[in-house]
Amino acid sequence: MADGMSTTTRTVTRPTFDASPADDADTRERVWARVQLARNVRRPHTLELLGLMAEDVIELHGDRVFGDDAALVGGFATLGGRRILFLGHQKGGEVEENIRRNFGMPHPDGYRKAIRIMRLAERLGLPVITFVDTPGASPDAASEERGQAEAIASSIALMTRLRVPIVTVITGEGGSGGALAIAVGDVVLALENAIYSVISPEGCASILWRTPEAAQQAAVAMRLTAADQLALGVVDEVVPEPAAGAHEDPEQTARAVREVLVRHLERLADHDPAELVEARYRRYREIGSVQLVGPVVRTLRPRKGVGDRLRELLAPARPARQDGDRDASAVARTAQSRPMGDDAGNDTQPPLHEEI
Repeated sequence: MADGMSTTTRTVTRPTFDASPADDADTRERVWARVQLARNVRRPHTLELLGLMAEDVIELHGDRVFGDDAALVGGFATLGGRRILFLGHQKGGEVEENIRRNFGMPHPDGYRKAIRIMRLAERLGLPVITFVDTPGASPDAASEERGQAEAIASSIALMTRLRVPIVTVITGEGGSGGALAIAVGDVVLALENAIYSVISPEGCASILWRTPEAAQQAAVAMRLTAADQLALGVVDEVVPEPAAGAHEDPEQTARAVREVLVRHLERLADHDPAELVEARYRRYREIGSVQLVGPVVRTLRPRKGVGDRLRELLAPARPARQDGDRDASAVARTAQSRPMGDDAGNDTQPPLHEEI
């Protein structure tokens, strides 16, 4: 595609956040239609989009530890005259290819390959573009044995401190930590029919509603559409798709994505690396709704020491004495200490027997 090519796209503005979305039949059908479009097998994936909007695409293979994961691809490309490194989930358009690519669900070696490529980008000073389209990381036993959780966590941690610009595009499904592992960007974009959530609607329905049949209701409650994510501040910009979806016109979709990516890369190129890392940190710290309340006044009882607690535990139970009882006891002790007799009032004490 020529560098000078451009396209006119309609703007998707940030909607007003609604804390209590409508949950009726029409809303469920509309949201579920987005979910189905995001999962469409004909939807363009990472390599298809790069082939339409970039030049000089060179794919890199292997994690230098275990092997090469076909579910997550990465390498060099040229976008708008700028050299970049790309990462992305890769699904297949046919059954055989989908099986080979594990339906876009990476194994630990896929995420370690992503870590290797991101470190290479930092050494070369090249921006990173990531394309997210996965239902989640591979959950099989082999992945767990090879350290799936550690690989995801290491990838997220590296992206938080990477000293080059990162732009993320959610092109289809953005599911759970498998998506977040390559989605910690300075700018997060989403195609109009993309979804982004911590779990699939079917999984959420099975946990909360005890049946996967409530998936449509779960999809509404999870606020997973691109418009909802934009209102929540998780996504920075929504890239419009053709009316029938990205799979109906991949070329138009690629032109729209390319235009937005070039714009954001030009803006981020002037930032100091330390400023990039700090702004990225603030971006993710500010995500979420927080309600500020007044200080809570609490009456703190005096803290007792170990000795006080032992005395209370070992002392015999007896009622507390009143002031009058205390005075009477003092008088009785004084009377017992004084000698009896005529000289009881005399302050001089009689001599002891030993002194006589």
